[in-house]
Amino acid sequence: MSDNIDKFTNLVELASKIGSVYNQKILDAQKELLNKMWSAAPKDIKPSFTTLMNLPQDWLSYMTDFFQRSVLFWDTIRQRGNIFLDQERTGKPPVLIYDYETIVDGRKFKKPVNFALLRIIPPEGVKIDETKRPFIIIDPRAGQSPGIGGFKKDSEVGIAFNAGHPVYFVSFFPEPMPGQTMLDVSRAQTEFVGVVRDRHPDSPKPVIYGNCQGGWATMMVAASRPDLVGAVVVNGAPLSYWSGSWSGKGQNPMRYSGGLLGGVWMSLLAGDLGNGKFDGAYLVQNFENLNLANTFWDKYYHVFENVDTEPPRFLEFEKWWHDFILLNEEEMHWMVDNLFISNKLARGELRSGSNSFFNLKSIHSPIIVFSSKGDNITPPQQALNWIADVYSSTEEIKANGQVIVGLVEEEVGHLGIFVSGRVATKEHAEIVEVLEYIENLLPGLYLMSIRDVNDGGKVKYEVTLEEKSLEDLRQANEFQRKDETPFEVVESVSQMNEKAYTLFAQPFIRSMVNENVAQIGRIFHPLRWQCWAFSDLNPMMWPLSAMAQAVRDSRKPSAADNPFLAIQKMGSEAISAWLDLVRDLRDATQAALFFQIYGSMAAIGATETKLEEGLETKVDPRELPFVKEALSAVNKGGYPEALARIGALVAKRGGRIQLQRLKLADEFVRSDKVLSKMSEDERHRIRNEQVIIVEFEPERALQTLPVLLANQADRERVLEILKKAESVADLTESEVEAIEEIRDMLSSNHRRVKSASIKAGSQSRRLKAKA
Repeated sequence: MSDNIDKFTNLVELASKIGSVYNQKILDAQKELLNKMWSAAPKDIKPSFTTLMNLPQDWLSYMTDFFQRSVLFWDTIRQRGNIFLDQERTGKPPVLIYDYETIVDGRKFKKPVNFALLRIIPPEGVKIDETKRPFIIIDPRAGQSPGIGGFKKDSEVGIAFNAGHPVYFVSFFPEPMPGQTMLDVSRAQTEFVGVVRDRHPDSPKPVIYGNCQGGWATMMVAASRPDLVGAVVVNGAPLSYWSGSWSGKGQNPMRYSGGLLGGVWMSLLAGDLGNGKFDGAYLVQNFENLNLANTFWDKYYHVFENVDTEPPRFLEFEKWWHDFILLNEEEMHWMVDNLFISNKLARGELRSGSNSFFNLKSIHSPIIVFSSKGDNITPPQQALNWIADVYSSTEEIKANGQVIVGLVEEEVGHLGIFVSGRVATKEHAEIVEVLEYIENLLPGLYLMSIRDVNDGGKVKYEVTLEEKSLEDLRQANEFQRKDETPFEVVESVSQMNEKAYTLFAQPFIRSMVNENVAQIGRIFHPLRWQCWAFSDLNPMMWPLSAMAQAVRDSRKPSAADNPFLAIQKMGSEAISAWLDLVRDLRDATQAALFFQIYGSMAAIGATETKLEEGLETKVDPRELPFVKEALSAVNKGGYPEALARIGALVAKRGGRIQLQRLKLADEFVRSDKVLSKMSEDERHRIRNEQVIIVEFEPERALQTLPVLLANQADRERVLEILKKAESVADLTESEVEAIEEIRDMLSSNHRRVKSASIKAGSQSRRLKAKA
C-alpha cells in the first residue's frame, strides 16, 4: 500500500514540475519575441524635411537595388541546384578542398563496406614531419557525404597540417554495400587505424578525430584496439543519449523525438519505403526542423542582404549540406535501437561480437571531449555524461590510468564545432597543441579553458587545465539525471512497437515498394526537390544567368543609410522572431508531452528503473586487480618510478595546470638520458602505477620514496631536478610545500631556510603577476 502511495506522490510531483517548467518556457518564448521585435526597430531614424524630400529618390534607389539583389539571389539558388546535380553525376566525391589518394578501399574487404582510407596530400608550401603522430579524421555519416572536416583551409585538416602532422581521412561512398552492418564498418575503421600505424612505425600512435556520429565510431574503435590508438578527440559527439537538461536555456528537442515517435519502428518504416535503404535526407531534415527561422528564412535572407559577397560561402556549405547519402536499413535500425533509444554504448551493453561488448573502460589513451552549450543537437550533457556512466568515481578514473579532458564552448552551434573557421583557429588549434604534450598529464578528469591574451597587439591563447571530480560533472546536470528515468520506458515501448510493426505493417509495405518506387520517393524528397527544381533542369531558370551578369555589370546598391533598408531589416527580424516563437512553443510542448507520457509511466512503475541504481552503484577501486598490483609494488622501482611518484605527489597538491608546464615536462623527458630511452608504453605504465600508489597510499608513497632512490647518484640527480623545477616552473604555495616534504625525506641535511626563500620568491612572483 505504501509503495502505491509513494508512486502516486511521485506522479503528482512530476506533473507539478512539468507544468511549472512548461509555463516558464512559454513566458520565456514570449519575452524573447518581444525583445527581438524591439531590438529590430530602428532607433536612429530622425525624420526631417530633408529626409521627407529625399524619400522618392530613396525609394527609387531601394527598388532598383531590390530588383538587382533579387536577380542575383535567384541566380545563386540556380547555382546551388546545378552544384547538386553535378555532385549526383560525379558520384558524390568528398567535399575536401585538398587532394588525396586512396590507401585502402573497404569495398574490397572480405566483408565489404562502403568506407575508404584516404591520405590527404599536403598542399604546396606545407611541410610535414613524418616523425610526428599522424591524424585520422572520421567524419559523421549522418545524412551527407564526407569531407566537412577539411572543406576549407581553416578546418581540422588545415590545423593539423599547420602543426606539421600527416593527415588521413576516413571517407565513405554514397551507397552502402549489400548486407553491410555497423559492426562491419567498425571493424573496417579499426583496420584503417592499423594501416596508418604500420605506415608510421617510428611515430607515436595516431590521433583519431571523430566528428558528431564519427565520435561514437571513434570510441568504438579505441575500445576495440586500445593498443593502436594514441589519443582520441570527439567533437560534438553524442555518447550519453538520454542526457540533456530539458528545462535549461539550451534544451535538446531531439532528445524526445524517439519517444514521441514511438521508438525504432519509424526508422524501419523509412527503410522499407526506401526498398531496404534509409535515405540520409531524413536525418538532414530532422536537423533543419530544429531551427525553423534559419531553415526557412535567415540563411536565405542573409544571402539576399549580402548578395554581392555571400554567395560563394553559401554555395560552399550548401554543396555539402544537400549532398545526401544512403544507409542500409539494418545500419539505421542498429543506430537508433542501440544508441538513441537504448543508450547501450555508455552503459557497456553494446555488443561488438557474439560474446563480447564494447567496454569504454578499456580505452587507456587520452580522450578530449569538445562540446558547446550552444549545441542543441549534442549538448554538453550528452557529450560528457558517458564518463559518469562508465566510471563510478574519480578514483576509478585514475586507477584505470585514464586522462579525460573536457572543453566546453559557450555559444557555437553544432556544426560550428567542426566547420567554423573561428573555432578551427582557436579551439582546434589549441587541442592539437595540447595533444603534443598530453602524454605528460597525470590520469584524471580535467576541464580545459582557453583565454585570449593580448601579446603586443596580437591575440594569442593561453590554455589552462583544471582538475575536476566526477561529482562536479554530475552537479552540472540540472536534475542530477533523474529526468533520464522516463527514457527506460521509451526503450520498452519501442520494443513493443517494433514487434507490432514487423508483424502487421512491414509485410504489406514491402509488397508495395520496389526500387523504382523508392527512387521516385528519394527524388521528390523536399530537400532534393528544392535543389533540382531550381536548377537548369527547369527552363524558367535559364534566363537568370544572363540577367545576373547584366546586373553585375550595372550594379547600383542602395546607400547604407537608405531608410527603406532599415524597414526591410526590421521586417526580416520580425519574421525570424515569429519563427523562433513557433519553434520555442513547439519544443516546450513536445518536452512537456514527453514527460507527461513517459514520466507518468515511469512514476507508476511501468518498467524497472535501472538508471538510478546504476548511478548509485560504486566500484571500490582498491579491489581492482591492477590497483592491488600497484599498491603491492610500493617499495619496488628505481629512478623512473621515483620521478613519476614525485610528479604525482606534487600534482596532488596542485591546482590549474598551464600548458607551458606540460611543455617543460616534455622537454625534460626528451633530454633525460634514462626516460628518453624508454618506450611510450613503458612510461605510461610507470606513470599510471605511481599515480595509483599516490592516490590510495599518499603517506606510504612519500615514506618509501628513499627506497626507490637507494643509489646515491640517482638521489642527487633527483634533488637537482627538484631545484631546477622550482626555478623554472611557476609553482603554487602548496606545490612548493610538497617539494619541501620530498626534499626533507630524501635529504636530512636540507635547510628549511633555503626552501623558505624559494617559497617567498614564488609568492613574490605571483603577487607581481596579479599586479
